[in-house]
Amino acid sequence: MHHILGNSSADPLFTKVSCDLGDTRMAALGTWPFSIPAVEKMKSLILKGQHSTDCIEEAITVHLVFSGIENDRETGHYIVGRGGYPNRDGLVQCDAAVMEGTPGRFGAVAALHGVGTPMAVARRVMERSTHSMLVGEGAVTFAKEQGFTLEDNESMMSPESSKAYQEFVEKNERCRGHDTLGLIALDLQGNITVGVSTSGAPFKSPGRVGDSPLPGCGLYADNTVGAAAATGDGDKIMCFCPSFHVVQLMKQGLSPASACQTVVSDIQRRIGMGVMFQFGLMAMNMKGDVGAASSVEFPYAFWRQGSNTVEQNIQLPLQE
Repeated sequence: MHHILGNSSADPLFTKVSCDLGDTRMAALGTWPFSIPAVEKMKSLILKGQHSTDCIEEAITVHLVFSGIENDRETGHYIVGRGGYPNRDGLVQCDAAVMEGTPGRFGAVAALHGVGTPMAVARRVMERSTHSMLVGEGAVTFAKEQGFTLEDNESMMSPESSKAYQEFVEKNERCRGHDTLGLIALDLQGNITVGVSTSGAPFKSPGRVGDSPLPGCGLYADNTVGAAAATGDGDKIMCFCPSFHVVQLMKQGLSPASACQTVVSDIQRRIGMGVMFQFGLMAMNMKGDVGAASSVEFPYAFWRQGSNTVEQNIQLPLQE
């Protein structure tokens, strides 16, 4: 396993980004170590010539062995999909979004309950709805109209999440965590797609939506530049539109690592290190270069054309 501490890129601060398709190197990137199987799946699909959006959806929803990270109770404790922690009323409500680099290609669902694969519903919103985002009962109705099976809440819970909710009800004991599964895929044809999925903050208020499904906040993609995704305390992250900011900095010529570091440092400076929230940010440009920055120790997984293996970097928190 490959570890790089601190700056995850040796690129100089200003590395001119070329958008020539000839410079494109197929690549895949994912947040946190639990994304490694998904990045492995994306690698396999990308090498088979699949479109980047197909790679994202299948990697999140259909695992090679299990039923997919979103749809596997065993990965729910990472605060993603089935098995994720419920809201204050005991209902599992999920957020998911997908954004292609092609202008205007975005779809999202928020506060969606009863569906173990919210990413698949988000993609249907992008492709079949006149809207870009559907929430709550509207998202549930749309999912049902699109043929998704709606399940009862019990089937969306895991023994771990049920026990944690019971302790919350009886003792007001809270789980802490802000994980989000974020994936970026760059395919052979030069298409780039970013997707995110989360069950949200444990025991959140009903209807609460974090940064993950919001374009420019939890994710952003531009096929002339690259893509970015965020993870962490979504109620704080959404105030800064960091994914959009990173992509714009890459458009100006910064490498993915430098762009992420600039955004995180700017937020730290603005609000103060003493009150900085948990936050991780990763990005990929159209050459397949990747980078990240964070306020906490932030492992992420990646693969790039020319490598036989998926690697893991550990990004250390930025200091003043």
